[in-house]
Amino acid sequence: MSHNTFGHLFRVTTWGESHGPALGCVVDGCPPGLLLDAPFIQQWLDRRKPGQSRFVTQRREPDKVKILSGVFEDEQVTARYGGQVTTGTPISLMIENVDQRSKDYGDIARQYRPGHADFTYDAKYGVRDYRGGGRSSARETAARVAAGAVARRVLGAGVTIRAYLTQVGKRAIDRSRFDWAEIDNNPFWCPDAETAALWEEDLDAVRKAGSSVGAIVEVTAEGVPAGWGAPLYGKLDAELASALMSINAVKGVEIGEGFAAAALSGEENADEIRMGNDGPYFLSNHAGGILGGISTGQTLVARMALKPTSSILTPRRSIDALGHEVEVRTTGRHDPCVGLRAAPVAEAMMACVLADALLRHRAQVG
Repeated sequence: MSHNTFGHLFRVTTWGESHGPALGCVVDGCPPGLLLDAPFIQQWLDRRKPGQSRFVTQRREPDKVKILSGVFEDEQVTARYGGQVTTGTPISLMIENVDQRSKDYGDIARQYRPGHADFTYDAKYGVRDYRGGGRSSARETAARVAAGAVARRVLGAGVTIRAYLTQVGKRAIDRSRFDWAEIDNNPFWCPDAETAALWEEDLDAVRKAGSSVGAIVEVTAEGVPAGWGAPLYGKLDAELASALMSINAVKGVEIGEGFAAAALSGEENADEIRMGNDGPYFLSNHAGGILGGISTGQTLVARMALKPTSSILTPRRSIDALGHEVEVRTTGRHDPCVGLRAAPVAEAMMACVLADALLRHRAQVG
């Protein structure tokens, strides 16, 4: 009952700690015959890796992935498929840690950092790896991104998944300036260039103060056909909410209008349907592309709220393992806003959920 595995037919088990020799995942249930090599996975990991701007942790990790199992290539395979392919057996992926600084955590070896999982891990297991948070570190999300790359191969080119920041601290984007092209033009995955420039000023001030702020990340999936997901306990929105909530620092998840739907009338909230030349189409998407736990064929829309980074330089009151009251000040290399590197992770979790939904749909209805 270690709960390190998620998914049903497309199953992902992650392993490793922040300051261990390596971390990674095992992906089981991936169909055979899908093109998969390290460079394909690496392009997604490169979007998440630390140290790419002054606004994230300066830990220098190349996040180079190694495929240890589950793929094969010879002359026959290359002639048939065009390169290395999955074999249908478990795919094991490994990412080595090369820039650990465990000495940064010596002072809090017996202290519980407020906002962290130090106290709860100790209460549950009686032992904890205090170096960078051990298993509870966001470093684990690199393995999820690697698994998400495999999931994208299962989904194929017809499904497009994109995540972006819509709010950092108290400042949100102006949706009238939403531009997909801007997402790759700034370090915030922000579709609003003007707001991204203001976030730079905001985060410079936060970083210099040794503090942190939270964020909201929105993730969408286009090209998902109607019919994926199942009632009542296999709802696609429930699976997606669970996957996003499992990401480090996430404290809230909503689908479509989410909590804002409570302020709408029934007339406003209902997504009306008309018949077009290519079949039914919706006049709005308050439901976020899911009705009754089943995809509608519209764009899937989900949002996740991330709390401020708990590792801050400002002393906070806490206790140590012996029950003594202490003040804790966390040093080391930390993100002033964990949301900045959460977009690729949200995409990966969306991809894994959808790959699982595709395989389950295929198994049930053909």
